[in-house]
Amino acid sequence: MSIIEKIPILHRLGMHLRAGAELVKVASRFQSRIRVSRDGAGVDAKSILGLLTLGAIYGTVLEFSAEGEDAPQAIEAIRSEE
Repeated sequence: MSIIEKIPILHRLGMHLRAGAELVKVASRFQSRIRVSRDGAGVDAKSILGLLTLGAIYGTVLEFSAEGEDAPQAIEAIRSEE
């Protein structure tokens, strides 16, 4: 199963180190392959360095894609962390 969802960054500091680490922690709970994309550049959601290279500031809309059996649960968990 594959799911794609666009989620805006609502934290005023954007995707900073602490927020990125929390996202990695949530994504790592799932077996699905989870990718995050911005303007065509995609990274593994389980990689803190990858997430920080996106340079996502407040208001940036990121595209999350999850592929695997637990993809719906992974996207829901990520959405609830925003």
